[in-house]
Amino acid sequence: MRIIRDLGFLQIDTIRNVVRAQDHILWSRSQTYREDRVWRHLANRDLFEHFTHDASLIPREVLPDWHRQFVRLGARAARGEWYQSGLAQAEIAAIRNRIEQEGPLSTHAFDTKVESREMWARPPHKKALDQMWYAGTLATSHREGFVKFYDLGERVLGRIDHGRSEAAQADALHAAALARIGIASPGEIYRFWGATSPAEARDWIARHDVVPVDMACADAGVVSCVADPGHLERLPHLPEPSSRIRIINPFDPAFRDRARTERLFGFHYRNEMFVPQAKRIHGYYVYPLLEGDRFVGRLEAKADKAAGILAVSGFWPEPGVRWGAGRRGRLDAELDRFARFGGLSAVTWRCEGPGAR
Repeated sequence: MRIIRDLGFLQIDTIRNVVRAQDHILWSRSQTYREDRVWRHLANRDLFEHFTHDASLIPREVLPDWHRQFVRLGARAARGEWYQSGLAQAEIAAIRNRIEQEGPLSTHAFDTKVESREMWARPPHKKALDQMWYAGTLATSHREGFVKFYDLGERVLGRIDHGRSEAAQADALHAAALARIGIASPGEIYRFWGATSPAEARDWIARHDVVPVDMACADAGVVSCVADPGHLERLPHLPEPSSRIRIINPFDPAFRDRARTERLFGFHYRNEMFVPQAKRIHGYYVYPLLEGDRFVGRLEAKADKAAGILAVSGFWPEPGVRWGAGRRGRLDAELDRFARFGGLSAVTWRCEGPGAR
């Protein structure tokens, strides 16, 4: 919970490439963490699940300031900006009534059929469940494996509207964002949660005790930002970053803002999971490699459960980074740790590795 509170939220994802994103993100900060343990914090209500930039686990203390997001996303879902369930209001009410009477149910408890052959097509009942979930009418009670169980929002979340104005909620979210980012542009502050607007972020900055600073960028440019005063006080006392190489998950909240990452580190990253294979530059599930305060490369790796191995199928060093024996050894050590976390016994390179070129 301390890690998730420090991050602000934990994005979750269904793909189990080596391990699922939420488990990898937590393990990368605490090697004593084990898979799926985060779900107990959802079940006992330390966390609630809702939508930031995607489905995320959010500390419950943020809930009083999240009412605006339930209203905003519920309205978008009702307008059909994402999808329409195609069900009549009486049918949607019947789904809710079943949950009210029977308790938490997953999508598997309902049997409407998918009406499209598109890859991401959902059956009408799933669309209706998610429309109510966005609005807070339903909420995630718990997950089993990765299967979501829906319950009434009032039973999971309590009374969502705590009487705080939308403006007060936005102010609190902006303050929480800057406290975590430390130094940021107005755009980075509003993008942190995905629950406010650029105008609200600029207004908050104008009214609050933040410190104007110029941020030097990787390309030698300068960007006007603001800083959290407490963050500036801590900066001189921070320890030097470890030289250990870290395998970063693409969904890590600290890495999610790709433009910020490129501005600060000069590291360009594009998630190519949904890019046709022929158009990919790197690969399907590609992990950035962070060494200290520098991105030194990226690799594509996947668990081969049948063989019990972590298979590395692609490796791309960053320009100007020399991969000598020491750096290669640190990467091998991290790959070994990552493999063990995923329940795998060995690492196999199926491509040319660092130091081979």
